[in-house]
Amino acid sequence: MAGGGDITSGLPRVQEIFEAREPRGRAVISQVEGKVIGIASDRTVRISVREESKTKATKKGKKQEVVEYSMPQRMAILVNVGDIVLPGQQLCEGYADLKELFKYTDIEKTQKYIIREIQKIYVSQGATIHDKHVEVIVKQMFSRVKIKNSGDSSFVPGEILEKARFLEVNNLLKKENKKLAIGQPILLGMSRVALSTDSFLSAASFQETSRILIKAAIEGKEDRLKGLKENVIIGKLIPAGTGFKK
Repeated sequence: MAGGGDITSGLPRVQEIFEAREPRGRAVISQVEGKVIGIASDRTVRISVREESKTKATKKGKKQEVVEYSMPQRMAILVNVGDIVLPGQQLCEGYADLKELFKYTDIEKTQKYIIREIQKIYVSQGATIHDKHVEVIVKQMFSRVKIKNSGDSSFVPGEILEKARFLEVNNLLKKENKKLAIGQPILLGMSRVALSTDSFLSAASFQETSRILIKAAIEGKEDRLKGLKENVIIGKLIPAGTGFKK
């Protein structure tokens, strides 16, 4: 759906994707698995939920639940009566909200959608970009975990932290036969990913420098210098390359 005379016309859409913002021209996606049983004149799509996925009990037995989705005007409906739809499937033209898509599908499908949308923008302008470059950014968008239950860790419920740090702490708890923390993978835009890093030097180099440094000083935070940016900032060799483990 990208248009325009050159690649710059598609850049706002690229930014919209990588920041995981609600898109302009948002598409309606199905939250359930089922069969399209009707499309009304007012552009309401009716879907009968599969009996295996959800049922509604009645006095006479079980009755299939029907969900309805109202389609926006001027957006073509992509399904027909009799079609089988899956959770996360677009019902009309437009762009899927990434966070909504992630909620009703999984990490892999959301990542593939992001890569596909980015490639559409570049291909439409005759430019080529290898998937691996996009995959590096997409991996970072899914690199954070939100704590649901802190267990015996020092984490706080609702805290957002790096997945590597979460796994490291849980491994230590497991060795000590303590209760593990429970976390949920989340999707964040690149700005929020940069600001939620464990390294306050790395975060401060990106945005909101004063706030981050003041917060780090008040909390007495310690930067373990495990990433690339923080080591570059203080002039140390980066933790990468053939001599890193020596």
